[in-house]
Amino acid sequence: MSAPRLLGSRVLGPRVLGIAVVVPARDESALIERCLAAVGVARHRLHDDHQEVRVVTVVVADACTDDTAELARRAPGVTVIETAGGAVGVARAAGVDRAMRLLAAEGVDESAVWIANTDADSVVPPQWLVAQVALADDGSDVMVGTVRPDFADLSAEQIAAWTARHTPGRPNGHVHGANLGLRASAYRAAGGFDALDLHEDVVLVERLRETDAVVTASDAGEVLTSGRRVGRTRGGYAGYLAVDLLA
Repeated sequence: MSAPRLLGSRVLGPRVLGIAVVVPARDESALIERCLAAVGVARHRLHDDHQEVRVVTVVVADACTDDTAELARRAPGVTVIETAGGAVGVARAAGVDRAMRLLAAEGVDESAVWIANTDADSVVPPQWLVAQVALADDGSDVMVGTVRPDFADLSAEQIAAWTARHTPGRPNGHVHGANLGLRASAYRAAGGFDALDLHEDVVLVERLRETDAVVTASDAGEVLTSGRRVGRTRGGYAGYLAVDLLA
């Protein structure tokens, strides 16, 4: 087990030596390749600064009726599992479990693992993993990251409304599965993702806040996500864009 660190009188988690990137996907054949290409860039960018950190990427093709799984398998360095649960919470949990086993097989202790979550309709920035490792090394147990909808998918009115509510450099702390990072130890302590088809990310972070986990809101690795208004789950971010943004 990796040794803990001290910051003053506070005990910090060990330095990150392994990252589990988890991507749930349902019928995302149009966007999965773009998503995984961006994850690949972030992975290479991380290794420029942290060659010692092992990264595994797991795509969970959940209840897909298209060729999402086949396309994902073509991406270098990606493991694909297929599930039929039809619930994003089940898919995320399955992805975390597989990624943890892969890292353990490479000799990475779970105490030094960071879980980086995104979605198949999203594009992470090149510094996405670098920013999360920096937060972890500074003592964060959870990163609640910001997302930005693809303005190409929105009306001028929606763009104006979204921009008015989001100030660069002032992350609002809203929870998005498309940009959520956390220590594996914190994830286990909070019970992991519940088998929910909506808000599995929000529920997990609520439990994390009730523990001693250090939760940090950050826009250092803001993720671009689809601006579609009909999502793969009821409600979710697509529901927010379709209903709540202009309410």
